Order: sequence, then C-alpha cells, then structure tokens
Amino acid sequence: MQSITPAQLTQWLEQVRQEDPDGPLPLVLDVREPWELQTASVRPQGFELLHIPMRTVPARLNELDPQRPVACLCHHGMRSAQVVHFLNNQGFASVVNIHGGIDRWSQELDPTVPVY
Repeated sequence: MQSITPAQLTQWLEQVRQEDPDGPLPLVLDVREPWELQTASVRPQGFELLHIPMRTVPARLNELDPQRPVACLCHHGMRSAQVVHFLNNQGFASVVNIHGGIDRWSQELDPTVPVY
C-alpha cells in the first residue's frame, strides 16, 4: 500500500496530473464519520473532495471510478488505510493513504483545521 503525508499530497497530485493530463481530477476520499467532518474538514485545492464514511464504502462503491486517482483520508490514517486496501482489492488503479490523516494535515498544511 502506498502512503503519502499531507505535505506530500501536492506533489502526488502534480505527478498524477503529469502522468495523465487529460484524466479526471484526483479525488480525496474522506472516510470519517459525519460528525468528524463537521468538526474539521480540508479545503480542496487541485482535487475534488468526497465524503463517504468507511462503513458505507462497499455499498457506495459505484460512486467511485476505478480509473480515477484516489487519496484516502481519515482522522489518523488507520481507517483510510483499510479503505485503500479494500479499493486495491476492487481493482482501483491508483489509490494512496494520507498517512497521519486530518490530524497531521492540521500540523503540516493548515493549522486552521481543528484538531480533535
């Protein structure tokens, strides 16, 4: 499983766009619970943000494009790692885990994102 830190996300996004400039905009898949999303969220810059709680990913798999690059995000990186593993097993071509989750995002990229 490939993991990136929040600070590496921009570089990953650029690499994905260079590899397929006409391809779909990369997706950050936030797999946290709705209350967590209300507590703290990220601002999309160069990617689309989609919220699908981890427990509902299998039922909502049809909302995701297996050819679209996906970076999975949760609170600390454990749930998102499980989703990455699941998506890889479902044949998704380019999926990475955002190691450290939104907690690390707040530390590395945007201190205005609340820590909880």
